[in-house]
Amino acid sequence: MSTNVVADKKSSLYEQIGGEGAMEAAVDLFYRKVLSDERISHFFEDVDMERQAGKQKAFLTMVCGGPSAYSGKDMRKGHAHLVKRGLNDTHFNAVAEHLSATLLELGVARPLVDQVLAIAESARADVLNR
Repeated sequence: MSTNVVADKKSSLYEQIGGEGAMEAAVDLFYRKVLSDERISHFFEDVDMERQAGKQKAFLTMVCGGPSAYSGKDMRKGHAHLVKRGLNDTHFNAVAEHLSATLLELGVARPLVDQVLAIAESARADVLNR
């Protein structure tokens, strides 16, 4: 990923961030951060992380306007069991924090990170089953 990436109205957010390679690197680093965070790691104890990373990469690709074959559950259904286990705004915020830190660490420009975070924020109600 280039540290000189700037918003470009002609290409998708996915392309601006760096495409497939960038998504792969971001998801890998993101889950390393998530799994080392005591606030949220317990939600992933019984999760096949290789499968989860693949679904996350496909989902991020799709929401950022890239080519994706995402076929996972919608956000509400996919997180309902976690809400029953106590998933709340504090946990959502921790995930968003790690997503932001990951993208910045990989050299994504702040305006693009803000766009990704806005997409994540738009899913908050569904993720938390409100």
